[in-house]
Amino acid sequence: MVDLLPFPAQPDEVPWPTEVWPRAEVLSEARPAEVEAIVDRLLGPDADPAVGHTNAVAVVHRGRLVVERYGEREITPLTELAGVEPGPITPEEPLGSWSMAKSLCHLGVGVAVAEGVVDPTAPVPVPEWEDPDDPRAAITWDDLLTMRPGLAWTEVYEGFDADGLPDVVAMLYGDGAADMAAFAAAKPLYHRPGTPAAFTYSSGTTNIVQRALQTVLGLDGDGALAWLRERVLSPVGVTSFAGDLDGAGTWVASSHARMTTPDWLRVGLLVLRGGAWDGVEVVPSPWIDHGRTPRSPHEDILHGAHWWARPDRADGTFMAHGFEGQRLMMVPARDLIVFRSGRTQSDGIPALNRHLLDLVDRFPTST
Repeated sequence: MVDLLPFPAQPDEVPWPTEVWPRAEVLSEARPAEVEAIVDRLLGPDADPAVGHTNAVAVVHRGRLVVERYGEREITPLTELAGVEPGPITPEEPLGSWSMAKSLCHLGVGVAVAEGVVDPTAPVPVPEWEDPDDPRAAITWDDLLTMRPGLAWTEVYEGFDADGLPDVVAMLYGDGAADMAAFAAAKPLYHRPGTPAAFTYSSGTTNIVQRALQTVLGLDGDGALAWLRERVLSPVGVTSFAGDLDGAGTWVASSHARMTTPDWLRVGLLVLRGGAWDGVEVVPSPWIDHGRTPRSPHEDILHGAHWWARPDRADGTFMAHGFEGQRLMMVPARDLIVFRSGRTQSDGIPALNRHLLDLVDRFPTST
């Protein structure tokens, strides 16, 4: 078992940001000049070129918004085709998630567990695995959430041959887009489910989870999005959430969620407070622990259950991560949340992570 740091309580004098974020006029107990210099390296004319394009950086310390800075919309041939117009990004502008959506999916499953709809130790209802002789029929919710189902999968976004698309690209943009969960569920086993060696980071796994959740709830995709708003997001004041459905009507929980920066921070505060909001349990605290418990090494971090952890740090940092450097970081020992949205190439991710962790370290640990 891993010893997890306790979740910090909301300071008595700080109101919950259900409607408006309380702000601090000064960076309490931090080093303002150093904080601003690091933010400059992430966003603005002095930004580190390795970081690429940053849409927004925001920091919440001890329940108060202390940093909130926005960039310009990135204009590329693809964004032009999508109708993106030049101009400044505002606090009201929804920003995409990529794989940070996976962590939202985990929160939804946690509510279903609390309501007795889902047993994490039970096999998942997957039509492709209904044959009792199919070894995949034993795969549980927890196997999927910890990314240990033992299913073959390639999660590669760059440097591939167009004649042989990686599984994740084929699912999101190719033949698998018609039914992403079915595409992922058709993959064969390569290892016994539930074991450490069965870990493979897979966006397809999340879409299997989401389709199964919609099945047990008896909801279509739009209903599932409304359910997540009602059970998890609206109670904390999130109003901007939107998600996309695949061709079969399943929310693409692996990759497609949008919220404003203040709303992403509300999600961060919910999990940093152990799933409680203004005295009300929204998601059970043990389920947040389930997500942030480190299990499987992946690059320089560890995967928990649709969340990521850095046990190499003494401050308990855990995170929602997304492709191209989307970050929602919670730091219990510092009562801190850091959000970053943007587009960083893979070779710039180490620099981005260094700057973000440098920013974290400019805030004191709680006494």
